[in-house]
Amino acid sequence: MVTVDIPELKLQPQSVVLDAGCGTGRHLRELARIPQLKIIGIDTNEKELNDAYLSLQEMSDAATNDFSVMKADINKMPFADESFDCVICSEVLEHIPQHHDALQELVRVLKPQGKLIISVPRYYPERICWLISPAYHNAEGGHIRIYTKKSLRKMLMKHGIKCWKINYKHALHAPYWWLKCLVGLKNEENWLVRNYKKFLEWDIMHKPFFTRMLEELLNPVLGKSIVLYLKKG
Repeated sequence: MVTVDIPELKLQPQSVVLDAGCGTGRHLRELARIPQLKIIGIDTNEKELNDAYLSLQEMSDAATNDFSVMKADINKMPFADESFDCVICSEVLEHIPQHHDALQELVRVLKPQGKLIISVPRYYPERICWLISPAYHNAEGGHIRIYTKKSLRKMLMKHGIKCWKINYKHALHAPYWWLKCLVGLKNEENWLVRNYKKFLEWDIMHKPFFTRMLEELLNPVLGKSIVLYLKKG
C-alpha cells in the first residue's frame, strides 16, 4: 500500500531519491517505474531489505535499474550532506525515540530546495487505537507517540523546511485496526478481522474504481495517515 503520491513529486530525470525506512520496498517499487532515477532504500531490518531488493529485481515494468538498498540507522545515515533531491520517510518517526535526531539527519542529506515527504499516523484514528488497546502501543517496535498536525508542522518548521501540501491516506484501513484492537492484536482468526483483511488485500491488488473513489471521499475524515509534502530552503 503506497502512502506517498509519487506523481505529485514531479521528479526529474537523474534525480537521486532516498527512502528512509523503506521496509519491503512499497515506495521503492513505485519510484522504479520512473525512468532515469537513482533510488536508495535504507532500513534496519535485514529481512525486509532482502525482500525489497528481490522485489525490485523481479519487477517487469521497472524503468530504472539504478537502485540499491542497505542496512543503516536513520539517526546516523552514511551519506554526505545534500546528497538527495528527494527524501521519503513514511510511517517511521512514530517508532523512533530520538525523532528530532532523525529529522535533523533527513534534512542534512537533502539538497537545498529538495523535497521531503513525511507520513505518520493521523492523530484521532491513532488515539482511538491507543484508547481501545494498551497492547497496541506497548508492543515491541510499536508506535511510541501520537502527532497532532499542529505539533508536527511546528517541529518540521524548526528544521528549516516548509510545507506545501498535506493530505490524508488509507481511510479504509482505520476500521481494520480498530477491529484488531477490539478483539486482540494477535487474534487473526476473528471472522470480522479475517474477512476485512481479505477485503483490503483484494483492494490493494485490484484497485477497483468504486473502493478507490470511496477511500478518496473518506480520506479527509477517516484517513489513517497524514502525509506532509515539504521543501528545504
